[in-house]
Amino acid sequence: MRKIAVPADLAEFKEKYYYKTELVELCRILKLPVSGTKAELNFYLEQYLSGISVSKIRASRPFVTRTRRKILTANQIRLDTKVIGTGFTFNNEARKFFSSYFGVKKFSFKKEMAMIKRQAEKENDTELTVGDLIKRSLKLSRDKEQIAAVSEEQTYQWNNFVRDFFLDSKTTQYNDRLKVAAILWQYVKKSKQEKKYTAILLENCAAEIEGYLK
Repeated sequence: MRKIAVPADLAEFKEKYYYKTELVELCRILKLPVSGTKAELNFYLEQYLSGISVSKIRASRPFVTRTRRKILTANQIRLDTKVIGTGFTFNNEARKFFSSYFGVKKFSFKKEMAMIKRQAEKENDTELTVGDLIKRSLKLSRDKEQIAAVSEEQTYQWNNFVRDFFLDSKTTQYNDRLKVAAILWQYVKKSKQEKKYTAILLENCAAEIEGYLK
């Protein structure tokens, strides 16, 4: 991992691309919360660099650490078990429960489930049950447009887009590469094509990014 330096201000922070491990290190240096998704870590740092004091920046999902010591076993999990504040977590015990519920030998946690659980943690939704989690995740998995609209999913797509953009040697001809990537990303988002970086985008958006050539 490259040596991380604390950005001077919010503008400098937004100009650079950071991996999650680097965001965690920045948060650790600045005494900010270090747990959460990449989007949450970005939010903590943006708050700090916007002038908000460290003491006022709280973890988005307080229940994550509050219930860490109490872990439910597969036999203790039921459809009416609350997802937040009970010790329910995505571990081997929960995997056993879902395997039995769906009648499969091996169960893998779905991305939709994680998204719903994270949202509940952010909102402190203590009414969400395991049964609700199953129903909502199945519905969400059938609605691809809704998934794409969720900020966490968009962050995931953007991260992959930027990674592939920086891996392309053709992009080294531009000064502000992250800005160029952002322009191409906006083009892709508005199109019907797959939300991934390809070198052909440099040709399709040549006029818009010409001013960033070295």
